[in-house]
Amino acid sequence: MSQAAGLFMVDEIMLVAIDENINDSDIVALQDRLAEEVHANNAQGIVIDISALEIVDTFVGRIIAQLAGIGVLMDAPTYLVGMRPAVAMTLVELGMTLPAVKTARNLQHAVTRLRASR
Repeated sequence: MSQAAGLFMVDEIMLVAIDENINDSDIVALQDRLAEEVHANNAQGIVIDISALEIVDTFVGRIIAQLAGIGVLMDAPTYLVGMRPAVAMTLVELGMTLPAVKTARNLQHAVTRLRASR
């Protein structure tokens, strides 16, 4: 996988960092690796950080939805953090409300919520 996305395990929580340069092949690799790592490490939650994204389109919205879907299917509550106001507005305009995804203002807020839900 390229540097367009990274996975990091911290205190039973899988952190997913998505870079603005992510492409189709990165996404396929990220999805496969995320499912494998959540299972192998018994991750109790997933935090997807999109703070590096300045703009989004349907491709990126689909990526977020698919990654969150992996969390739902793997019984790992998923939080989306780092969303800029323009990104939120664009996702709504595209009709992508992402109902399976919980949001948090930042990484610390998401981790606090995940720890409280254990």
